[in-house]
Amino acid sequence: METRRLLLAAVLSMAVLLLWQRFFPAPAPVTAPAAESAGAEPVSESPSAVRPTTEPAAAPAAVAVGESMATGPPTEATVSQEIVLENELARAVWSNRGAQLTSFELKGHPANGGGDVDMVRRRQAGLYPFALVDGGGAGLLLNDALFAVERRRDGVSFSYRGAAGSATKTFDLREDGMLEVTVQASGDWRLLIGPGIRNPSEAEGKTRFARRAAVYLQASDVERIDAQGADEPTVINSTALSWIGLQDQYFLAAVLPREGLRDVLVEPMLFDLDESGAAAFRPRPIELSGTEEDLGVELRLLLSPVDDRLAFDAYFGSKQVHRLSSLPGGLEQAVELGFFGFLARPLLVALRWIHDNIVGNYGWAIILLTMLLRIVLFPLNHKSIVSMQKMQNLNPKMQAIKAKYRSKLKDKKGRPNADASAKQNQEIMALYKQEGVNPAAGCLPMLLQMPVLFSFYSLLSAAVELRRSPWLGWIRDLSAPDPWYVLPIVMGVSMLVQQRMAPTQGDAMQRRMFMFMPIIFTVLFLGFPAGMVLYWLTNNVLAIAQQAGYKRWRAARESAVSDSGSK
Repeated sequence: METRRLLLAAVLSMAVLLLWQRFFPAPAPVTAPAAESAGAEPVSESPSAVRPTTEPAAAPAAVAVGESMATGPPTEATVSQEIVLENELARAVWSNRGAQLTSFELKGHPANGGGDVDMVRRRQAGLYPFALVDGGGAGLLLNDALFAVERRRDGVSFSYRGAAGSATKTFDLREDGMLEVTVQASGDWRLLIGPGIRNPSEAEGKTRFARRAAVYLQASDVERIDAQGADEPTVINSTALSWIGLQDQYFLAAVLPREGLRDVLVEPMLFDLDESGAAAFRPRPIELSGTEEDLGVELRLLLSPVDDRLAFDAYFGSKQVHRLSSLPGGLEQAVELGFFGFLARPLLVALRWIHDNIVGNYGWAIILLTMLLRIVLFPLNHKSIVSMQKMQNLNPKMQAIKAKYRSKLKDKKGRPNADASAKQNQEIMALYKQEGVNPAAGCLPMLLQMPVLFSFYSLLSAAVELRRSPWLGWIRDLSAPDPWYVLPIVMGVSMLVQQRMAPTQGDAMQRRMFMFMPIIFTVLFLGFPAGMVLYWLTNNVLAIAQQAGYKRWRAARESAVSDSGSK
């Protein structure tokens, strides 16, 4: 029974990390841009800025729309321009060449290379978001046409009618940061979203928490298509489709259809980078050649209209649960909080409240929330410690029973003796009953705490609030690993101290085996975000303090009993 309990404890101690890797498997290493930067040249900060430009370049393979262009006089511009829509949340830039989105900067979200996060991936050439492609994914000639521009207070309309065909695109930037989009064009076309979003650093691209994927909500179920695992295009029907988008660990570009959507093609794209970090995209073949296997993979969305008109709302922004929850369509379900999300969400609310109202630093907020959880779980932890201490006190008697039956458990031929084994277990259970010890009492509190541990891990890995949030000293980003490995090493030392303070059970070989656990955990935590390691370290320190307090209480109690007995 004791051996089973020790093995169960070992399994539980590894459960957090093993199941974490199960639910969030590490993606294959990819090459990602070295830094985030704006997707277009700087332009005037005025919301109504319109200036000449030459970007984006025409698509390498352009296709005309055919003879179905609308009738009427030609409508086109004679000079390329950049058009800016801006509010307190975002700054969006379009080129009138193809009416394509060349930049969408999120204010308040710093990029790795300076400035604000740009949701549009930098690219060497080719198509930008809201470009038009044909049924095979090749760019239309409309993407190189100069659209006439009509400005409104919070929006802009692009229109073109000429040799390349005809099209109108309207965009309105709402105060909540969402775009209202309407596209109407002649011929056979699809509308492009992506490929990929923003410009993650190389380290962000390689982390197991990157989670680059297409994500969509259909018939109340959230589905994901992993970018690195996508081998061929996938068609998503619009039936019961609430929204569909591209995501990474912290950001989301999503489309919420209003009318005219037939289906969405999710297509994998290979990419490599030039020296500046700009990507060159091309469709991914099902079978990769030897030179292609090391390339990164992103996804793009191609929206197909029912007829010639498509209307939808678009969200380009961070995956802040409180903000997404305030928007329509259930976008907050894009945030992956794991199986115990129902616990992770209130914990995230509590973490934000502590940060906003008490400390103003997410590192200290993690520490305070961990202390609060430890207080709430104190009865369970205390019961576990007391049970382990009782089991330690019984250990000599249990070893005596085992020694009594050791020679009887097998016959002369080495076959198990079921009767002797049953009698040994009966005596051990009678000992438990006599001493009032429940052998499962030490493990049950650990099992009850597992949902809290999993949910806390989930929120710390998904909370965009931790991105580029400093704690103190060398920890400048709680969402990134400790650059000097100080926290993981100190965490490993705390595990070692905690093990030495815990009641000893089992034989010497088992105890030596458990002494390797701090080393294993330290190695695994080297690549974990600093916020996660800080939580685990704080929890260990509080456990050490609780064990020390229990030992003092027990010693004082035994001393009091001894004094009363001597009188």
